[in-house]
Amino acid sequence: MIYLGNWALPGLSFDIPLAGVASWLLLAVALGIIGWSALWFYWKKTPIEPHHQPRELIVEGPYRLSRNPIYLALVLLTVASALGHGSLIGLAAAVGLWWVLDRRFAEPEERLLKAMFGDAADTYLARTRRWI
Repeated sequence: MIYLGNWALPGLSFDIPLAGVASWLLLAVALGIIGWSALWFYWKKTPIEPHHQPRELIVEGPYRLSRNPIYLALVLLTVASALGHGSLIGLAAAVGLWWVLDRRFAEPEERLLKAMFGDAADTYLARTRRWI
């Protein structure tokens, strides 16, 4: 989408000093978050796929800081790509991705956690922010 947007609407691009550096840093951070988060699913032996029934409530590691670190990392990857390509459309796509992940995935998963883990999930959801 970013490539197509830059091609179709070249006026919606930007050139900011150090955007490339910021892009690579965000890429590294996002991939690190994904790897760290995935390890917790592996260690807890619970499915990582969205909408699958969890066997464990993960509240450690990156899940102490965000209820959705992998989704957060996906948004960061989109922002990194947008910065690297100087794309305003890419930044808009990151906002759109955040909205879809929040509504289509995060909210239903929280309802599932409440149904599966009851008071423990309520405590976790009250203590930990959905995003950051």
